[in-house]
Order: sequence, then structure tokens, then C-alpha cells
Amino acid sequence: MEPTLRIAVETDADLLLEMMREYYAFDHHAFDHEKASPALRVLLRDPALGRVWLICAGDTPVGYVVLTFGYSLEMLGRDAFVDEFFLHETHRDRGWGRKAMAFVEAAARAIGVHAIHLEVTRHNARAKYFYPKLGFEDRDHHLMSKWISTETDKPKH
Repeated sequence: MEPTLRIAVETDADLLLEMMREYYAFDHHAFDHEKASPALRVLLRDPALGRVWLICAGDTPVGYVVLTFGYSLEMLGRDAFVDEFFLHETHRDRGWGRKAMAFVEAAARAIGVHAIHLEVTRHNARAKYFYPKLGFEDRDHHLMSKWISTETDKPKH
């Protein structure tokens, strides 16, 4: 069986939130359902912000990938960030991750994205091995973030 990807819609939010909980546990991120739910629903409603795809085995979702959009002069225009990518353990090491990322890359190219970025946690050795095989390069930059919202607390790591 080959994976298929379909655009997630708002009725998929509860399923996605459960997969997010599993992904966050795997990647050692704190998960706050009450804060994640509205953020996810905004993204699902507004395609100008990005895309969320469910990765499916037949009709059964077994993962998801989130691509959010930006704009970069350095990257000569529209760029995108693979914000989250999760595949259930039962479907890893089958080439499904590679196929899902090829799908995302083609979809991004079709809407004018010039570059795709992603981040990998330092402890995730598998991801640090996987992504360079897909052409992702360490640009010798460090991602630095500053929480500036006064409306909600910074997520825990």
C-alpha cells in the first residue's frame, strides 16, 4: 500500500489534536490541548497561512504534515516552513516519510514557494539522518525565537 495525502479540514481537528499529542510526546514538547486547538483551527480555516495534510493508509489517517507560509528576501520570495511532520511508528521505515515530503515539496512548488525550511530537535538522530537525504542542508544558522505575545503564555518546551 502506498500513502495518500489529503488536505485536512476543520472536522479533522480532533483527530489532528490527538496525533499532535503523540508527536509532541515523541519530540519532548509540552502539549496544551486548550491552546493548540484554536491555533490549529485558525490554520485549517485559512489557506493563506499554510496547509495541513493527513497522511493516510487507505482511508485511515496515520500521520500529518503542516506547511506554513512566509516570505523571505534572502530566499527570493515566498518560502515555507514544515512546522510539524508526524508519522505513526507503525508506518515509519517504509518510505512513507520520503513520499510525504516529496508530495509536500511538489505542492509547495506549485503555489510558488522557493524554499522549504524545517527544524530538528538536537536529540532526534533519525531526523538529522533523514532530512539531508531529502536535500535539506544545515545552513550553519541557529534558529532563535522570542515570545512576544501578551495574550497567552509561551509554550513550554
